[in-house]
Amino acid sequence: MNGKLNGTVALVTGASSGIGAAAARALAAQGATVAVVARRKDRLDALVTGIEKDGGTALAVEADITEREHATRAVQETVDAYGRLDILVNNAGLMLLGPVVGADADAWDRMIAVNVEGLLYTTDAALPHLLAAAGTGPRQVADIVNISSLAGRRSFGGAGVYSLTKFGVNAFSESLRQEVTRRHVRVGVIEPGSVATELASHNPPEIRSEMIDPFHDMETLAPEDVADSVTYMVTRPRHMAVNELLVLPTEQV
Repeated sequence: MNGKLNGTVALVTGASSGIGAAAARALAAQGATVAVVARRKDRLDALVTGIEKDGGTALAVEADITEREHATRAVQETVDAYGRLDILVNNAGLMLLGPVVGADADAWDRMIAVNVEGLLYTTDAALPHLLAAAGTGPRQVADIVNISSLAGRRSFGGAGVYSLTKFGVNAFSESLRQEVTRRHVRVGVIEPGSVATELASHNPPEIRSEMIDPFHDMETLAPEDVADSVTYMVTRPRHMAVNELLVLPTEQV
């Protein structure tokens, strides 16, 4: 494939569906070699087959990034296979909605594990390779793109802990950006509004009917819309960094 990302290697977490799968396809279409990471190996294999059919190169890595060793292994398998890492897309996420009063604290633990700890573990493992790519690679720049949420800049009733995790993603991203930007590792966050993915499906029917179904009357974003934002961020020239993108359906207020 010929594109702006020829010669680069990207790793995308949460790539078995939705935004992650769309981002992997979009990066591959720009010429990147893509490692796709998630727990559902059968879906990863199907994604890799599709990317290769379209002329791209991809690697399926089965891993649960909430386990530090898995996150480290996913990064190392990518670097062992392709010799470098230029782009990290931290997309894996979990949204379990509901009131704080009377909440299931296990749901909180699960969101924190995926949305915060998994992102931290993967970023920690990837940073040495990203810094090396920025210093020696042909582009002389590397990228981290963290998929946050509208809930990372606005708090909503019934989304308290989900918002906590996404506000945390935003805060961590900005702090890391300040640390590494002069070494030409760009750190950006994308904050999507309502997107047609599996994210809401993990909630019980009563929560979906109260907090999610009302959005069905609105034309929501497709995963490809967010993937387009990812490719926009990472294909900017070396001297330009896009640090934050809020991407909403036109009808969402």
